[in-house]
Amino acid sequence: MDALEEKFQQSLDWIYSWVDFSMKRHVDDTHRFFKLDRMHKLMELLNNPHESFPCVHVAGTKGKGSTASFIASALQAAGYKVGLYTSPHLFEFQERIVINGQWISKEDLVSLTDEMRPLTEIVRDATTFELTTALAFLYFQKQKADIAVLEVGLGGRLDATNVVDPLVSVITPVSYDHMAVLGDTLTEIAYEKGGIIKPGKPVVISPQTEEAMNELVRLAKERNSPLISVEKAFDYHESKHSLGMQTIQVQQKEDAFTAKLPGLAAKPLTLNLPLLGRHQMENAVTALAALDEVRRAGFRVSRQAVQRGFKRVVWHARFEILRRKPPVISDSAHNGDSMKRLVETLDEYFPGKPFILIFGASADKELDTMLKIILPRVDAVMVTQSIHPRAANAEELKERLAPYGKPVSAFHRMEEALPAALELAGSQKGIIVTGSVFVAAAANVIWTQQHLHPERIEE
Repeated sequence: MDALEEKFQQSLDWIYSWVDFSMKRHVDDTHRFFKLDRMHKLMELLNNPHESFPCVHVAGTKGKGSTASFIASALQAAGYKVGLYTSPHLFEFQERIVINGQWISKEDLVSLTDEMRPLTEIVRDATTFELTTALAFLYFQKQKADIAVLEVGLGGRLDATNVVDPLVSVITPVSYDHMAVLGDTLTEIAYEKGGIIKPGKPVVISPQTEEAMNELVRLAKERNSPLISVEKAFDYHESKHSLGMQTIQVQQKEDAFTAKLPGLAAKPLTLNLPLLGRHQMENAVTALAALDEVRRAGFRVSRQAVQRGFKRVVWHARFEILRRKPPVISDSAHNGDSMKRLVETLDEYFPGKPFILIFGASADKELDTMLKIILPRVDAVMVTQSIHPRAANAEELKERLAPYGKPVSAFHRMEEALPAALELAGSQKGIIVTGSVFVAAAANVIWTQQHLHPERIEE
């Protein structure tokens, strides 16, 4: 190990040495630890780097990473230097902090970590996510980012990212997840997600359940925030799709916006999306609505930049087709609602095609809900687990699957599960890997290592 690699590993070890809720198998009353005073103190000690760049703030249960990526890619195509902060990472820690598609370098991460170490003598109970968020803000400041797109980590109201004052807040679909922290009802969860809505600043809201939308509308009215409902503001539909791209048509509804600046889809707009499924169409239109608000704040973003940016988006393990014939697909669905979206997309792109399921999930997720949705769509199951501390044990998953009447095998490592699934599937059946971000990511890594590279699918 060379000197840089050693310092880089030491920096990661230091970041992970703090309280890291993402690594806890169960979050009980420790969720009371979530608060913003530590983050405000860190920002003050760093001379408030988060105030040095305008930003778009994205919360939601699902789709927030894809939506953030669409927004960032379009802004980059418009010629701006764009920071993108997301979590968790799929492959390497650096992918959480990106400028114009380039991960933060190991050198920069080491340097910034060294700069932040003394601050934890003052803020002694910081969390891993707070330190990572502060590091991202500091990096975007030093790199003189023109704008940043920030994905909320957990919830919104008390999330470390919620120290910013964004140009526009975005809330993607709200569903049941992290109930131990966010609440047991969609109203409670929407209240936490809606915590990013800022007084007087616009908020773009994706299609929602009635319960979640009612709470988000209430919060927007309470804060005098202009609300843009994607469903009410746009007509959109898919015009065609292949395994490499879906093409959608979008048009702003008449009188959807009161501002004088015409919307990007004031005239019909054709968008090519490399991310597949109806949910990605909704994410793209949500991103388009957010970009309209960014334009109204003074940024120059053309229809052509949006088209170029959206077509270039890369967001791994979101119905990612690693092989076409027979299909091997990785998808990071990790709750009941996202599993429904996965089944809908399987039926749209591979109607009637039999699949083998490789499934692994975190122990604290709604396992039975996910399984009841996906199991009717598959012929057999390979259960496995990631190396993440929250991962459900493969043998326990096998026992849980016994009542469903599907053939099931347990493997403790994806390196064993994927070859076994390939052998069982043969040349006639497809394979879908899902249940957790970490399991899907493991499949991507192993496929790349053992099968050269994922297929590049062209139109």
